[in-house]
Amino acid sequence: MYAEIHQLKDMGLKKAQVARRLDIDVKTVIKYWEMDADEFARIREQSKQRSRKLDHYHDVILGWLNKFPELSAAQVTDWLKEHYPGVRFRGRTVRRYVAQLREKHHITKERAQRQYQAVADPPMGKQMQLDFGQTTVRKPTGEPVKIYGMGAVLSHSRYRYAQWSDRPLTTSTFIQMLFCCFEYMDGIPEELVFDQDRLLAVCENYGDIIFTHEFERFKQAMGFKVWLCRAGDPESKGRIEALVKYMKGNFAANRPFTDINTWNQSCKDWLERTANREIHGTTKKVPAEVFLVERQYLRPIPCTRTIPKDILTRVVRKDNTILYKGNRYSVPIGTYEPGLELVVEEAAGILTIRHPQTGSVVARHKISLEKGVLIQNNHHLRDNTKRIDELFATTLKLLDGSNNAATFLETIRREKARYVREQFGLMQKLAQKYSPDLVARAIDYCLTYQLYSAVDCRSVAEYLLSRVEQPTAATVSGKAGSLPDHLRIKAAQRDIAVYAGLTGGEKS
Repeated sequence: MYAEIHQLKDMGLKKAQVARRLDIDVKTVIKYWEMDADEFARIREQSKQRSRKLDHYHDVILGWLNKFPELSAAQVTDWLKEHYPGVRFRGRTVRRYVAQLREKHHITKERAQRQYQAVADPPMGKQMQLDFGQTTVRKPTGEPVKIYGMGAVLSHSRYRYAQWSDRPLTTSTFIQMLFCCFEYMDGIPEELVFDQDRLLAVCENYGDIIFTHEFERFKQAMGFKVWLCRAGDPESKGRIEALVKYMKGNFAANRPFTDINTWNQSCKDWLERTANREIHGTTKKVPAEVFLVERQYLRPIPCTRTIPKDILTRVVRKDNTILYKGNRYSVPIGTYEPGLELVVEEAAGILTIRHPQTGSVVARHKISLEKGVLIQNNHHLRDNTKRIDELFATTLKLLDGSNNAATFLETIRREKARYVREQFGLMQKLAQKYSPDLVARAIDYCLTYQLYSAVDCRSVAEYLLSRVEQPTAATVSGKAGSLPDHLRIKAAQRDIAVYAGLTGGEKS
């Protein structure tokens, strides 16, 4: 690493460029940037002579490993904490130390060896194995790029196919790749062997496999069967595992990446030139030559080419927005349904959002170059005007439609906009509870004293009601005998001299 840093430095690269090229931290580059060879050698020698913290526990750890060869470094870390509470070690430090002890003293973990059995090649046209892989390549400038590949191999002839994408694979892109594979081989085998990948299978379901919707449609249209490997059992499809490794090591390694189209064309040339032209190590035959015969056993590709486009979808969130490139874009109120995904298309700086079934346009937005912002069309906002107008008209009708009532309601609508529904609802209750005359007097009072609230109007109505004299059930007449007993009680009267004496005055 030290030598590579100085070689790239001599080539004129900057520290950050060297760090990217070597895939190391820029602080490491800075550390060795000005260090000469003598100083580097001295530091290396000092590090070899320096005692390590774990050397004090060398015999203890070695004893554990000899007694329990399958002991993991994580267990060693835990046991050190248990027996020596005052000392703390990083897990990475212990892992390195344990690995060095295993290598030095030839202590290997005891693992149960799985027994394999050779399987005869299936008949021609019977089976094709597929798998996915990813690797990191570099542009001519040294910038790293992650690419994703699909490989396919016919189990009998070992005829191979490979294709790459510069974006993570989706079900749609995988189906497109698979169809290109069928076209490349000019036919479809009877059976395809896959891992349990989320791109094509939702659940193994005890053998009744549930496939993704798009893949199920494609499978039925093409007419092939699927053999799904059991979870955690990649050895059952060793032919394709070898191909993916071959794709990464023989084709992709150290190849400069410019763009995905050029890369895939180079990959096809590699298939024709090397992958399918070299003698296979197991069969000792040239795959391309055997394929000339096996191709006759492949079924023809159906004429109905209902291959899905590379559809990009986004989930509708509860607030009726979708996320796209770090921003939120609105859709009309009421669009949200649990699990609903809308199709998004970007062209000429415009984001078009469509319904997946009908294809109708749900919304269009100008794409924002910012991050974390909300892009919202005004007509996507909740339109409350119509409903409030209806509520206003209903309330005004209950209040006999007077000008004062209309003025009072309009003022409430303006002053109490956030609670206008509650305010109008209370006014409706007042109109139903009290007489029209009483409510009209309460509204007049509120307008006079600028009390623009239904709550104040209710308080005024209750006050006015309390001032109204209630007639008694008995008929009041001038005769004392016609009055009820509780009304014929006469209050006692004091002489005025009593009050005059209290105030210091005299009786006049």
